[in-house]
Amino acid sequence: MSSPTPQLISPVQLPSIQLPGLGPVLLALLPNSGPTVGGNTVTLFGLGLAGTTSVLFGGASATIVGQDPLGLTVTVQPPAHAAGSVLVTATNGAGTTNPVSYTYVVTAPPATPTAAAIIPPTGPTTGNTPFIIAGSSLQNGTVTFGLTPATVLGTDPTGTVLFGITPAGPAGGGNVPVTVTTPGGSASVPGGYTYVPPAPVVTGTLTPVTAAAGSTFSIAGAQLFGATVLFGATPASGVAVNLAGTALTGTIPPGISGSTVAVTVQTAGGTVSAGSFTYL
Repeated sequence: MSSPTPQLISPVQLPSIQLPGLGPVLLALLPNSGPTVGGNTVTLFGLGLAGTTSVLFGGASATIVGQDPLGLTVTVQPPAHAAGSVLVTATNGAGTTNPVSYTYVVTAPPATPTAAAIIPPTGPTTGNTPFIIAGSSLQNGTVTFGLTPATVLGTDPTGTVLFGITPAGPAGGGNVPVTVTTPGGSASVPGGYTYVPPAPVVTGTLTPVTAAAGSTFSIAGAQLFGATVLFGATPASGVAVNLAGTALTGTIPPGISGSTVAVTVQTAGGTVSAGSFTYL
């Protein structure tokens, strides 16, 4: 017994819905108004709109972005136009619709943001600190700390408070400008934001522990960025810190031969002892 020959099934073609004896009919626009710059989304509702090839807003062509196969809707982006009412028509192979009114309106430009304060105004160089910025018109804002973008979590409904998370800052700490940018412009936070590095750490003591003034010394540790080294109350000169912040060198300042002084390391993160030193 032979098997039946399979039959190919053609795709179903949905007929366009339209009134008998009439061409395409335009019933409504949603929304029926929009900005003078155009580019917003407008949906045309009607009958027999399938295959629409042209939609005119006051004689100017809109961009067709979609239409349903039943001919009930066409989605367009209107062209720019001066403020006022215009007539909208759609055209396909069956003809041109009746006109329906659409109103172009002038939209106010977005307000310029203001930024009055950031809370807290300081935080660790590692970042990841929650912050708020108080101001106005902060909706849709981005925030930079120096040149580094922060993570913006959102704003309150009035746009007077913006919530975010700080990015990491300079390894040695310091103050950076904070800028809020919205579609309406930019605003700087007075005083910016100050990154505070971790407290310095000294591993062991300085080398050497006894020498003449003018000799070179070294100190090993961590978080030594931006360090000042004091021999007693006198700062050393030529202090240089490696890129990792784990070692520094400098020149021993003048002192009294035979005297012993305390050596301390100071950074923006705090002060730590590096032991004592005896002048030859």
